Amino acid sequence: MTRTTRSAALMAVLLVAGLALTAGTAAAAPGKTLDNLQTAFNGESNANAKYLEFARKADQEGYAGVASLFRAAAKAEEFHARNHAEVIKKLGGTPKADIKPPVVKTTADNVKVAIEGEVYERDTMYPEFIAEAKASGQNDALRSFNFAIAAEAQHAALYTEASAGLASWKAARTFYVCPLCGHTGTRLVPTLCPVCATAKDKFLKIK
Repeated sequence: MTRTTRSAALMAVLLVAGLALTAGTAAAAPGKTLDNLQTAFNGESNANAKYLEFARKADQEGYAGVASLFRAAAKAEEFHARNHAEVIKKLGGTPKADIKPPVVKTTADNVKVAIEGEVYERDTMYPEFIAEAKASGQNDALRSFNFAIAAEAQHAALYTEASAGLASWKAARTFYVCPLCGHTGTRLVPTLCPVCATAKDKFLKIK
């Protein structure tokens, strides 16, 4: 075998090895991840609608601070739904949401319902979706899920605080929401969003 032939053979082997390596590290078919994205999109869309109704009830009952929190969380859920929808489309799907009319009770009850929903997403739903997206190499979905879980943890903490001291939430409060990841806080970030690095001047001020 001549040197030229050996070089050609070596290049062929390296090419095959490279193709095999690429195939082994490529993202898997998005079937399960796409299903999870659809579930999350539906959930976030319903949460947005529900929280807006809860905000109206809170205003009616004189809990202006709680109403502001519901509106802030609703805006964050809107951003999560948008992020999920973008990935769904990128994976060849069509975002679908079945919006159910929310059951609106007293503000005290509504806050408890919100806590249950946020805790479920924080502790169960998104951790499972994140693990699956990571295992299948679906990085866009992983990013969208990570954005959502970070904000849901904040929402759960804020709703828990409101539930524990509802009487102190009658005065209006101000919240700041990141338009990319939905980061929600009572204070504007110093410079950049700690989750997605969005500049503080992009944050929405919600009362």
